[in-house]
Parts: sequence; C-alpha cells; structure tokens
Amino acid sequence: MARSVWKGPFVDGYLLKKAEAARSSGRGDVIKIWSRRSTVLPQFVGLTFGVHNGHKFIPVLVTEDMIGHKFGEFSPTRTFYGHAADRRARRG
Repeated sequence: MARSVWKGPFVDGYLLKKAEAARSSGRGDVIKIWSRRSTVLPQFVGLTFGVHNGHKFIPVLVTEDMIGHKFGEFSPTRTFYGHAADRRARRG
C-alpha cells in the first residue's frame, strides 16, 4: 500500500542535512547512506549517494528520472548468478 498523499514523501532528516552540506561545499563526494526507505527528492539531483545494500555501498548518481522512487530500488541486495537448471542442461 502506498503512502498517503497528504503526508508527503518520507525522507530521513539526516539525509536532507547531508545533501545540503554536500551541495554547499561544491565537492563531488559520495554521501554514504543507510536509509534505503527514503524517497529521492528534486534537491538530490546531481548528487552521488552511496546506498548500502547490506554488504557494501553502491554509488548512485541521482537523475531527474529517479525523483519519487526509493533509494533502495537502485541498490540491489541480491546477486543473481543465473538459474541452476540452465547450467545443468548446458553441461549435459
């Protein structure tokens, strides 16, 4: 179920502070975040976030197309190695 429109998008408070500090400094540093549940806002466009996937930080450069999505969508948590049945069929 989606979040109510009247509540607005959810973004962790520390994330807004980090993004503002990075934008004011002007450096292109990667902002490390653990908040995969936060929504991408228009003020994040052009910044690079390191989104944690449980193992490491995946660099995500925010573009205009990402606005409204969650950070977790751009940092996969599982590695797909292919289907085991396909490997067995190819071998035999």
